Formats: sequence, structure tokens, C-alpha cells
Amino acid sequence: MNWQFGGIPLHPLFVHLTSVAVPVAALAAIAVAAWPAARRWLSVGAPIIALVALVSVPLATSSGEWLEHREKETALLERHTELADGLLPWSIAVFVLLVLWWGWYRFGVARVTSSGALRAVGIIGPVLLIAVAVGSLIEVVVIGHAGAASVWKG
Repeated sequence: MNWQFGGIPLHPLFVHLTSVAVPVAALAAIAVAAWPAARRWLSVGAPIIALVALVSVPLATSSGEWLEHREKETALLERHTELADGLLPWSIAVFVLLVLWWGWYRFGVARVTSSGALRAVGIIGPVLLIAVAVGSLIEVVVIGHAGAASVWKG
């Protein structure tokens, strides 16, 4: 695929989308995990934001790989591309956990009669959501910094 528009690489556009969507999805995940009111406000919105983030990651990495083959290879660029491969699992985890969290509160809570199960999901769910959200935030910052360094120092 030709990852250009009007002769300009699309990678910066996809990177900016990813740089916004992944942190917004992570912050939405943290909000719904830690704040019950946000769970109502962001019920369907949080998984949709996470889906946008999830779709943006392969767009950014594919367009980046295309661009990498047209640029001078440097250690900084190699580090950036290696780090970028690690963002997809984090984005998948945020999306899947947000969908499960939404489904739990939409359909599961009313059907569960065990207080132990309610308590377990009420503790494990937020901990997992916050952990993967923080992991994806850290990952996108580290990748972005490495990409900026490869452009401006490389």
C-alpha cells in the first residue's frame, strides 16, 4: 500500500491520531474503573474511544514501516520501530477490558447472585483496567519520544 497523500507520508497523521486516541482511551479506562459516575457517562463511549485507538495503532505502525524503508536507517529509528511494535497488545487489552467492563455493568451485575463474585469483579476489574491503561500511556509516551528523537536527532 502507498502510505502517501499528495506525495506526503501519512505516518505523521496516523501518529498524531494514535498519540491522542491511546491516551484518551487510557484516561477513559481509568475514569470508568475508579469513578462510578464516569461509568454511566462513558458507558458506550469508552469502548468506542478504545476501538479508535486500537485501529489507529496498526495504521501508524504500517505507515511507519513503509516510511522506514524509505529513510536512512539509524539506531534511533530502529529503536523507535522496535518500541512501536509493543503498543498493539496494550491497545488490545484496553479495548477488550473496556468492552468486558461495559458488558459486566450492562448485563452481568443484575444476573449475579453471589456477593463473592461481585466483590471479586469489583476489585479485579478496576485493577486490571488501570494497570493496562497506565501501561498503554507509558508505552505511547516512550514510543513517541523515541520517534521524535529519531526525527530531530537522527
